Amino acid sequence: MREISFDTETTGLNPRGGDRLVEIGGVELINHVPTGNAYHVYINPQRDMPIEAFNVHGLSEEFLSDKPLFAQVADAFLEFVGDATLVIHNAAFDMGFINMELERAGKRVIPNSQVIDTLEIARRKHPTGPNSLDALCNRYGIDNSRRVKHGALLDAEILAEVYLELIGGKQTALSLVPDEELASGGGGENGAAEFGQLGPFSARPRPKPLAARITAEEFAAHKAFVDGMGDKALWGKYVGGPSED
Repeated sequence: MREISFDTETTGLNPRGGDRLVEIGGVELINHVPTGNAYHVYINPQRDMPIEAFNVHGLSEEFLSDKPLFAQVADAFLEFVGDATLVIHNAAFDMGFINMELERAGKRVIPNSQVIDTLEIARRKHPTGPNSLDALCNRYGIDNSRRVKHGALLDAEILAEVYLELIGGKQTALSLVPDEELASGGGGENGAAEFGQLGPFSARPRPKPLAARITAEEFAAHKAFVDGMGDKALWGKYVGGPSED
């Protein structure tokens, strides 16, 4: 299963009111594990940078002036995303900007069905809040000391850690089969992964018991030792005989 922990920075809050994207960051996860593959780009918004936005991310109009336009990076961005699920904190905000820019560039938009909103997950899991990214880092003991200002790639990296905690920690499953098989009930005759799945399953007996690893002489010596404990010895209930198989 491929997911992308994702974040953006912008010139403001309103994608339909003239605000634009200025930075995109994405971190690839395969089966909830970061692969080291990432996407990052600064974008020239072709407009001024309001001081309120600059104070958040520190990206000035001068710094962004020689960066590519979104239309120039749209194809590379869509290629990186592919059919992966985007994991976003407060997804409505980021997707509003991404899809606005994609529309302007004449590209396909990304449907909501391809997005997971970690803010919604956090609100369900921690209904009393707070559920900002910084608050969740504090809750889960995630180091966010580098987050002096917002940055799309850094925030995507931090969000990946938060996301794993929200869905159950770094070991959400110990499965040796693809998540798709687990979701569909595959992975063995019992409709579950035969090894490693954390979840209900029906154990099957071995068709043939394993051969004993002790010799007949060793078993006889052990039985004599147990017999010496008397009739009430607990071991007497469990001493049988070595397997003939």
